[in-house]
Amino acid sequence: MKRTHLPLNALRVFDAAARHLSFTKAADELAVTPAAVGQQVRALEDTLGVVLFRRLTRNLELTPEAERALPALRAGFIQFEESVRILQDAQGSKVLTIAAPRDFTAKWLAARLADYARAHPDVRFVLAAQDGPVDFTQANLDLAIVFDGEPQEEGIHGRTLATETLVLVGEGPRIVHPLDPDADGLTVGDAGLAIDAAALGLGSALVPATLAAADLAAGRVTAAGEPQPCAKSYWLIAPTPQWRQAKVRALVEFLLA
Repeated sequence: MKRTHLPLNALRVFDAAARHLSFTKAADELAVTPAAVGQQVRALEDTLGVVLFRRLTRNLELTPEAERALPALRAGFIQFEESVRILQDAQGSKVLTIAAPRDFTAKWLAARLADYARAHPDVRFVLAAQDGPVDFTQANLDLAIVFDGEPQEEGIHGRTLATETLVLVGEGPRIVHPLDPDADGLTVGDAGLAIDAAALGLGSALVPATLAAADLAAGRVTAAGEPQPCAKSYWLIAPTPQWRQAKVRALVEFLLA
């Protein structure tokens, strides 16, 4: 069944004018001019083919038709407000589901989520390991973090944490890990483990500077040589609708700060 197009803005103006029985007072409430209120009411009368007000010398008077319609109209506005509240509650869940590489979570993300949680004690995180391509259609994800180039997939929006560089930490044979598979030393499962192995004196690790930053600052490892350019960066990605969620926007701005 085709729905009738509802002139919602004009109906809202009509409701305000009916409550005040004054275009001027309705205009004050709506932060518009009295002329704009009058134009909206006249346009609504033309659309509906009915007269809503009798224009008297000093005030307005509702017509019988308008008086009969107002209770249903106001009930409708209440229902609209309830619908908006339900939508906001559904999207306003305080649970954030994030997929990220394990080493990135351990070396960078977890500490920042802990800081965010202390400032927002009602927020709860669900963390998933991101070991391959992110499939937002199969997982109930709010946000994913990937080590890659700028997202090219249609409908996926991304923001990069920073321009990434590679840094060599530790001494000895280069430790093999997924981000540096051409090394020839000890083999470990991810770059975070490579940093830990380097800290134990088991070799050197060429890793993203973002991952090594905390260990370098704490003195667990030292950098050898100058940072090297890197073609990839850590990106925060999500389908465009997810970026509209207030909880996602707030967390992203915090992580990028």
